[in-house]
Amino acid sequence: MFVLHESQKLHILYESLEKSIPESLKVYGAVFNIKNKNPFNMEVLVDAWPDYQIVITRPQREEMKDDLDHYTNTYQIFTKATDKLEEVLAQPQLINWDQVFQIQGCQESFQEAIRKISASKSVRVDYVKTILIMTEMPVEPNDDQVDVMESFKMPKVDDDTKKGSFQNISLDPSHAGLVNEQWTFGKNDRSLKYIERCLQNFPGFGVLGPEGRLISWIVMEQSCEMRMGYTVPKYQKHGYMKKTSVHLMNYVIQKKVPCYFHVSEHKEESNQALRDLKFKAASCGWHQWKCSPEKYC
Repeated sequence: MFVLHESQKLHILYESLEKSIPESLKVYGAVFNIKNKNPFNMEVLVDAWPDYQIVITRPQREEMKDDLDHYTNTYQIFTKATDKLEEVLAQPQLINWDQVFQIQGCQESFQEAIRKISASKSVRVDYVKTILIMTEMPVEPNDDQVDVMESFKMPKVDDDTKKGSFQNISLDPSHAGLVNEQWTFGKNDRSLKYIERCLQNFPGFGVLGPEGRLISWIVMEQSCEMRMGYTVPKYQKHGYMKKTSVHLMNYVIQKKVPCYFHVSEHKEESNQALRDLKFKAASCGWHQWKCSPEKYC
């Protein structure tokens, strides 16, 4: 594997990955940000060029200084040759198996290779699979989504919750603490720093409630995935996640940014909001493997 530096090659790779969506979506989104200012200081590795079989995006080495920071120590992977993956992932110069790290992708076929290597290295693996939700790539306004966005009104709420106006806002790092408190994968100091960094470099969208407090939100991360979505229980099932998603869709259509989500099956409000905006579930799913060396378990 070697690093792909040249901007022209990155552009060619990006267009090529588009043809393999949804399986390539995590890498596709990461390459988009690498091509555009690269705020997380990441790099792209391929096994060959131009006829690549495996693409990996990861932070540059100087970024991965904290062995316990799996939010930063994250690898996005796409492969056309699953049978070669075990040999590639076992290379210590490619992945630091002495750290706690994450592998993310949209191909369940990584599972066997990751399990074999982790077992040989006494590394514990925590695996999560959720629903991958996406729209067409590149993002373009289709008639159904435009109709939904243009017709959407601020939802009505009960009298006891309706004490003032509701307002769309863009998030900033000052909102990181609240987002971190409610993020299933967060709730710790390292996730707080990660969220702050996301909000310094990528868009986040939310709705302020009548008391001037944030009641619903969603945040973009380094692979263009919209994550950390949450609505305060008092305002759930009133359509505020949909309103947040409408704000998001206006942004990604204007900027032509890749846009996708992962959603747990039990998060009905998020699922319904995305279905209302004509997003669709991809059959390949969203997959994450958190790998922790025995010494950190």
